[in-house]
Amino acid sequence: MEPSRTFRPPPATARDKLLEAAVKLVRAKGFADTSVDQLCSEAGVTKGAFFHHFASKEALGVAVAEYWSATTSAFFAAAPYHHLPDPVDRVLGYIDFRIGLVGGPVEAFTCVAGTLVQEAFRTSAAIRVACEASIMGNARALEADLAEAIAMTGLTGTSPASLARHVQTVIQGSFILAKTQEGDACADTAREALHHLRRYFALLFGRSDAPPSRKESLQ
Repeated sequence: MEPSRTFRPPPATARDKLLEAAVKLVRAKGFADTSVDQLCSEAGVTKGAFFHHFASKEALGVAVAEYWSATTSAFFAAAPYHHLPDPVDRVLGYIDFRIGLVGGPVEAFTCVAGTLVQEAFRTSAAIRVACEASIMGNARALEADLAEAIAMTGLTGTSPASLARHVQTVIQGSFILAKTQEGDACADTAREALHHLRRYFALLFGRSDAPPSRKESLQ
């Protein structure tokens, strides 16, 4: 499956072509099973171009986590749920948005940073740190809305940071479970977990649960 360009512009430079190739191959094959030769072939660049931009495969791993973080952060920042006046609606809107991103084969919707860190957390501190920044960056982006929702509803016993980490825990866990399945069951398994996450937050903030109404693509 060729990745769509729903939130990243078509790569123009050799470096960006290599990063796009890494997004595709790491999602489909994993980081360890993706060779420099395969990256160059997928990107349509020479091995010399690879080592001009990246000192090593590990350096490419760090760069792709940072690339993924920068591009997905911009994508989420432009999402329509931010315009909802009610903070609880914004929190539920974020989860709805994430549900809408799940579809197609598992490599089309899983997280590059999550895949990388599962493989490299013991072998590369640099990749682990870059992936932590990516995943926790998504969590921190939700904290302001959660803080407003907590203040508005009078919720006690938790914090915006803790709830934001829980959201990412479920999202990343749903991707892992999706990888245990085949065919349509991959996306169905991930969506099921995210629907339960939405239901939890609706109950937490005293709202009724409703299915998501918008479908996007994060590829």
